[in-house]
Amino acid sequence: MTSPQISRRQFTSAIAATGLCAATGTSALANIKLKKKLELGIDNFAVRAMKWKAEELIDYAARMKVDSMFITDLYAFRSLEDKALKELKKKADDANVNLYVGTWSICPTSPRFKDEWGTAEEHLALGVRVAKALGAPSIRVVLGGRDDRKTDGGIEARIDDTVKVLKAVKSRAMDAGIQVAMENHAGDMHSLELIHLIEEAGKELVGVNLDSGNAVWTMEDPLVNLQTLGPYTLTTSLRDTAVWESDNGITAQWTAMGEGMVDWEKYFALFAKICPNAPVNIETISGFNHEIAFKNEDYMKAWPKGKPQGFDKFAAWAKGGKPRAAHQHPKNVDRAKATQEYQLGDIERSIAYCKKIGLGRG
Repeated sequence: MTSPQISRRQFTSAIAATGLCAATGTSALANIKLKKKLELGIDNFAVRAMKWKAEELIDYAARMKVDSMFITDLYAFRSLEDKALKELKKKADDANVNLYVGTWSICPTSPRFKDEWGTAEEHLALGVRVAKALGAPSIRVVLGGRDDRKTDGGIEARIDDTVKVLKAVKSRAMDAGIQVAMENHAGDMHSLELIHLIEEAGKELVGVNLDSGNAVWTMEDPLVNLQTLGPYTLTTSLRDTAVWESDNGITAQWTAMGEGMVDWEKYFALFAKICPNAPVNIETISGFNHEIAFKNEDYMKAWPKGKPQGFDKFAAWAKGGKPRAAHQHPKNVDRAKATQEYQLGDIERSIAYCKKIGLGRG
């Protein structure tokens, strides 16, 4: 498989779209005439330290007065039996909370794949069944992570292996009315590589779980990433990011919404135009720095074709950033409790910010 390259027209279109959004100014989201308000929710990984099960997650979404809860981990369910899942759906319906669901790697040759749910095909089939029982429109999955780019055959081989799994389960998913939302996850696939996977597996089956923070790990500006993947987007896991130039390249720090460098009013004005039916689920993962060390020869072994198209836009964005220290918990405190408080603070500030700029239907 040859890794796809974005056409000049496609890339120019992406830049032009972000430029048009910029012209609307700081009130971009407020000024856009939406057919309906964007759905606002929480990705449960944002509160992973709480170790809440699905029932508690639904209660939390109701307390936060958001529209949806994205449960991206099958471990959150006390039972995967249809009866128990349908009871959860009723609980969510009664709380006026839409449910979305996900699981992890379905690439059998990825270092991140685990066989605890059976083979990759059995794992995906299970996810389809769970989504149907919960009334969710799709099942979120991932290929793997950035280490997959250095495996035998590179990311292209891992994409081929994942497509085989998707095709094997395609008829079952289509019969159930469930689509597969493939995430750009932890530096595994650039947006163009993800589009190639989708087109190989079939757009009628596979779409995107859009992750703005993960886009940065593949040297992509989040706005360009949105323009590229937005037409395929089914679900989202979004967070803010700060970036700055560093010794070996560019360093990124994920942050709470409104505390990084993404212009969210521009972002959601564009979002509302190209994927208005997708929920805006917030997945805060903050507190650490990650260097995209493209000046390092060993790092770039994961990118044998060189920096991806769109890199110049990403590099220009980073020029406006300043270094930030990683988060450190105060000394002499219970670390587990401090982590819980930190995560709750991040997501709750993020939800408040999103509501302030006009997101949410409630």
